Amino acid sequence: MTATTATPSILRALGTEHRQRLMGAAREVSFPQGTRLFEEGGHADRFWLIRTGTVELDLHVPGRRAAVIETLRHNELVGWSWLFTPHVWQLGAEATTPVRAYEFDAIAVRALCDEDPALGRAVAHWVGDVLAHRLHAARTRLLDLYGPYGADHRS
Repeated sequence: MTATTATPSILRALGTEHRQRLMGAAREVSFPQGTRLFEEGGHADRFWLIRTGTVELDLHVPGRRAAVIETLRHNELVGWSWLFTPHVWQLGAEATTPVRAYEFDAIAVRALCDEDPALGRAVAHWVGDVLAHRLHAARTRLLDLYGPYGADHRS
């Protein structure tokens, strides 16, 4: 499932100087198809920006298969829980194709944000916009699946 509106991009959210500072903390990583990046309820200690490939975000639904909430692609943020206490993943994530990404250590990025309040505000706004988008996507997807006329409710 792909949301109808794009997730806020780092390119639009952060100015050049802030983007360069943040990218200075990145390292390049790769994941084969089928890799679980994180599980709902786990410790959120990092995040990723997708360079190539796709990652599905999913939500545990008791008694059912996990619901895919959104499919993320190039230049999209994977993970926002690293920024907010208690730093616990609210969703799960899986690479559905081979993925190349930039990986960021959450503690290091939070320290950069503390050292540079303008960077911190810019990152918080960016992640907040992503969070608002993901909440809307999750709500829409769950209504699609489990609402009165959803895919899992057949006459």
